[in-house]
Amino acid sequence: MKKSKSLLLLLTLVLAVGTLLSACGSNESKNGASNGGNNAANNAANEGDVKLAKDQTLRINMSAEPPTFDPAQAQDSQANTVLKMMYEGLVRMDADDKEAPGAAESWEVDGTKYTFHLRKDAKWSNGDPVTAKDFVFAWERVLNPNTQPAPPYAYQLYYIKNAEEFNNGTIKDFGEVGVKATDDYTLEVELKDPTPYFLGLTSFYTFYPVHQSVKDDPKWATDPNKMIVNGPFNLTSWITGQTIELTKNEQYSDKDNIKLNKINISLVESGATELESYRNGELDRAGGPNGEIPSDQIPIVQKELPDEYKVKGIAGTYYYQFNSKAEPFQNAKIRKAFSMAIDRQAIVDKITMGGQIPAYGAVPEGIAGAEGEFRSEHSDKEYFQENVDEAKKLLEEGMKEEGYTKLPDITLIHNNGEGHKKIATAVADMWKKNLGVDVKIQNQEWSVFLKNRQSLDYQIARSGWSADFNDPMTFMDLWMTGAGNNDLGYSNPEYDELLKKAKSESDLKKRDEYFAKAEEIFIKDDMAYMPIYYYTNVSLVKPNLKGVVVDFSGAVDFTRAYLTE
Repeated sequence: MKKSKSLLLLLTLVLAVGTLLSACGSNESKNGASNGGNNAANNAANEGDVKLAKDQTLRINMSAEPPTFDPAQAQDSQANTVLKMMYEGLVRMDADDKEAPGAAESWEVDGTKYTFHLRKDAKWSNGDPVTAKDFVFAWERVLNPNTQPAPPYAYQLYYIKNAEEFNNGTIKDFGEVGVKATDDYTLEVELKDPTPYFLGLTSFYTFYPVHQSVKDDPKWATDPNKMIVNGPFNLTSWITGQTIELTKNEQYSDKDNIKLNKINISLVESGATELESYRNGELDRAGGPNGEIPSDQIPIVQKELPDEYKVKGIAGTYYYQFNSKAEPFQNAKIRKAFSMAIDRQAIVDKITMGGQIPAYGAVPEGIAGAEGEFRSEHSDKEYFQENVDEAKKLLEEGMKEEGYTKLPDITLIHNNGEGHKKIATAVADMWKKNLGVDVKIQNQEWSVFLKNRQSLDYQIARSGWSADFNDPMTFMDLWMTGAGNNDLGYSNPEYDELLKKAKSESDLKKRDEYFAKAEEIFIKDDMAYMPIYYYTNVSLVKPNLKGVVVDFSGAVDFTRAYLTE
């Protein structure tokens, strides 16, 4: 493991530094970033260095169906992957994790003011022009307190002046929010404080434009015939629970750099079936982040298909979350006991087997800090260590504080997936052996599972989080009191205050200290959730599939992919 860990650290550090530099350099991009559409892979295809296959149909699998195709309601990796094909933000991230022109062809940054100049040839899939007013409409829709369900990622727009106040109802007039279309092709955005990663954040799906025809049509995102998009692909078919089909959008402004004509997505939960389909030539790619290769097959496929096996360290954390509003996990000592009573190294060595690293914090390796990597500067080993004797003591103390002579019945829920089931079984066995606690395991279909988490209808739930941008904030502000993605029931005023300070602090070292203290409260003091490991992305890729981009967070972008003969 030492060798693989060192390699992963090197890869993630390179990714972190590269992305940080691109973010810090955005102020110099007065005319926008370099043309990301013409990356090395596309140049190779365009210049005739490779021979394209006649059939440019990509075949992939997703082990869970996206719960929504509405950018305002999305909050998971399945939706992220498909929405990235269908929509485009002001910028998009290229193969080097740098901001490239998207719907905006250029931009200027002056402190907290961003001026985006939209492409005049950008069109919606129905032929309508994409205008600055479409972005204003979409962002107001996300922030409007009357939007139902409440968009879970509304807080990602809180960097904008008065956005939070409009969202919580303090300000009634959206005209006071720092977003303005000065004409059809100019969008002005004013932030509350300097935010070095804001430009990259506009590539995130919550910031996507939405066609104004969706107004007063609550079912638009469930009907492919009503789906008007501005990205490289149209949603042309969706058979619930079976398949999703996307076809090239001929109205897309950068269509010449889109080589795929069609993307066929099967929706099969079984990792074994996905792997078999890949081996049979029915899929061009298998595995993370949206599919699955059974962990017990990883050593086999490494030897069987060494040139097709890919593993990449990514900025993400796999964890079990405790519902702090449900018995018995309202007690921090009981939460700590459960977290200290498992063997993380055994889980990554014997179950996941994909080069993962045991996690003891919320912020994973690969996330940029003030002078390098945050995790290198603030070790997660300082928060807690596994210790069965200490766990037993804490459990006894917690039970006494709550007046328990016996713990209530406990259920651990996880979404469908063979890997999740194996981890859950192993963890439950460890709790039984080390604490004498019986925990029932229940697997649930993805949309049901998400709904139960969001409504706090659980005691312990499997979860994971990958970075939305390269900064510790992306792993921490989601647990602030009332945040749209806070499905722990967690609330700590000191934690909230530290993150508010970090959001307005320009001194990077001070920011990191705020983050470190907040993480210490979240993990060491409160053990709001139980970190298990930091992710890697394990996949199999056919030799003739080129141009697929997996970014530092593990998000996959198929838009510039192509197939060779």
